[in-house]
This record gives sequence, structure tokens and C-alpha cells, in this order.
Amino acid sequence: MLDLYWGLLITGILFAVITVIFGDLLSNALDGLFDFMSGEHLHMLQPTVLFSGITVWGGAGIVMSRYTEWDVRWVAAASIICAVLISLLVYFLYVKPMEQSENSVAFSMQDLVGTIAEVIVPIPAGGYGEVLVRMGAGHTNQIAASFEGSAIQAGVRVVTVEVKEGTLYVALLDQEE
Repeated sequence: MLDLYWGLLITGILFAVITVIFGDLLSNALDGLFDFMSGEHLHMLQPTVLFSGITVWGGAGIVMSRYTEWDVRWVAAASIICAVLISLLVYFLYVKPMEQSENSVAFSMQDLVGTIAEVIVPIPAGGYGEVLVRMGAGHTNQIAASFEGSAIQAGVRVVTVEVKEGTLYVALLDQEE
């Protein structure tokens, strides 16, 4: 039984090392052959959760076999319980929070209508400049023109009135707020 525990421990450690060092290279080389293992449908069965459980199962089995007088069946049961508990902890304390923290920075140009921006490159009358728009947790620089056709200096806050052909048409924001 000790050989099984050593095999599980070594398998878990090798998986972790290979994943950390060669994960992206292998995924690209094998053209996403193992993408099904991402666990998109069965979140509890993601490789991170499974292999952390396998590693703990092996390690706990080795430790309990060496340092307790328990019967082989009790060691097997206790090591499996440890593996399940650690897998649950990994899932609820690491995997699940990471899934929920993923944010998309994607936006539609039409989403920018009504947003407040700051002019970072002056907008000449009848010409184009650049504005900095804060979107969610990020920023985006966009080409801008004056909606009224007047010049707008850098550092001024503006509001997007409309978007045409990838250009934001902005107007001065009332400073009376």
C-alpha cells in the first residue's frame, strides 16, 4: 500500500511541476487536446482540485502508514478523507474565488455613449484628438472629435455624446457638479 501512496504523491508533484513549467507550451503544441480537462461543466473535477486531492491522498497515506499503528484500512480511509477535505478547501478557497474574479475588459463602442472621459490629446476645432475613458477596472484611449466643432484643451473632462465610425464625439462636461 505504501507503494500506491508514493505513486500518488509523485504523480501529484509531477503534474504540478509539469503544469507550472510546461503548461502553456504543451497546450499550444498539442493544439488544445486537453482543453476538455478545464472543468468548465464539472467545476469540482478541475485538474487543480483533482491533483491536489491525489497528492494529499498519497502524502497523508505515507505519513499515517509510518507514524501511526493503524490498520491498513484505517490509514486508507483517513488518507482519502484528508484528500477529499483538502480538495474541497482548494475548490472553495482558491478555484471558486478565482472563477468569480475573472473580469472581462471587452466593451462595445456604443457602450461609451454617456461616459465621462478626460482629453489627453487636445481636440482642435474640426479635428481629432484623444480621450481617456475609464471602463470598469480598466482604461481605454479613444480617438475623439468635438460634437460642437469647437476646440477642447487637454485635461478637460468631457462626456461622449455619440459614436460614429469608431470616433467618439464629445462635449464639454458641465463643471457645476
